[in-house]
Amino acid sequence: MTEHTSTEIAVIGAGVVGLAIAERLSSQGRDVVLCDPNLPGSGASYGNAGTIADYAVLPVGTPDVLRSLPSLLFNKNSPLAIRRAALPSLLPWLIRFARQSLPAAAERNAAAIARLLDDACPSWETLAEQVGGQDIVQRRGCLYLYETAKAFAAAGTDMAGRRTLGISVDLIRPEALSQMEPGLPEVEGGAAFFPNAVFLSDPGAMVQRLAAHVRKKAAFIQARAETLTRRYDGLVVEGPGLRLHARRVVIAAGAHSKSLARQAGDIVPLDTERGYHAEWDMKTSRLTRPTCPTSRGFYLCPMTGRLRVAGTVELGGLTEPPSQHRIDRLVDGARFIFPDLGQPDRTWMGFRPSMPDSLPVIGPSRGGNDVIHAFGHGHIGLTLAPITARIVADLIAGRPPEMDISAYRADRF
Repeated sequence: MTEHTSTEIAVIGAGVVGLAIAERLSSQGRDVVLCDPNLPGSGASYGNAGTIADYAVLPVGTPDVLRSLPSLLFNKNSPLAIRRAALPSLLPWLIRFARQSLPAAAERNAAAIARLLDDACPSWETLAEQVGGQDIVQRRGCLYLYETAKAFAAAGTDMAGRRTLGISVDLIRPEALSQMEPGLPEVEGGAAFFPNAVFLSDPGAMVQRLAAHVRKKAAFIQARAETLTRRYDGLVVEGPGLRLHARRVVIAAGAHSKSLARQAGDIVPLDTERGYHAEWDMKTSRLTRPTCPTSRGFYLCPMTGRLRVAGTVELGGLTEPPSQHRIDRLVDGARFIFPDLGQPDRTWMGFRPSMPDSLPVIGPSRGGNDVIHAFGHGHIGLTLAPITARIVADLIAGRPPEMDISAYRADRF
């Protein structure tokens, strides 16, 4: 049976970005309906590393990555890999990615990411207070771990570049690292410490509190939005069992946004990264803050009651099953740091929306400002949710956004 609903604003996608947008709009008195085929806050909004990464100003594509791209993509053990069967469909995206990895483009993209991240941590602290999630917020910073002296020396250039973009970071030697995190094995190199980073000790629980808060003020329809049609009296969103009429639509469907954006008038080079995590239940955490062994491309995350190992990048689309090989590499990496870990208690795979320039798509559609895009956040969707919500709310209200959004608009391509 098809459900017929009318609303002022339809937000397509009930992940953390869509929920933050719905919270912002409904708190301003807007009539909002959220639409998603899954329950609010599932998917990548649940399975991430929990880090509000105000320091993550570097795009995935950089000159260093470009130089290593062939070996990275076709080494199934690398932190950045591709399913070979997906190569033909991914080739246009990879060509754009290579162009965005050139020095001038990478520098421009880093500056654009830094502008978005400027107050990411205070924004999340405010949102957590609004939804009753203060107990989940931890303020102990984050570590990048360098296992060798050579890697630690090379990190100096990376961190100097981040400082020019306003990031606070300290390079610490092995002795200081051992005092901060005595549970880590000794390393030859050291670490970069980002003191301002905020960590959500249970991102799934935080997003569920956000969802519960939103659903007090906004409606939710569990259905898949497949078509978007402009009519003289607004827009119609349809799918199996769904017919939703709205004056405005916000597309915040993450990795599933490409088709809807096309129907709104924008052809965007959105593709999908498949993210993984593995978890070990434990009463006492081995760490006090998230730690990223940089050579391995994952985070060790001391979640409530468990250790989560999350990360790596696998380009491979939305339809293939999880790769046991990628899960095994996460497990092996975790055991390199903590050799006594047994089999994980659970594993997971989810989808990240990935743009070649690592910049999200935020702004009105080419077809008109009746459709607002808010997707493509890649690795920093959790981080940027409240900031994206403010920008979208400004656009809906007809106000100038708090920053220049030209770098994030769909028509940049």
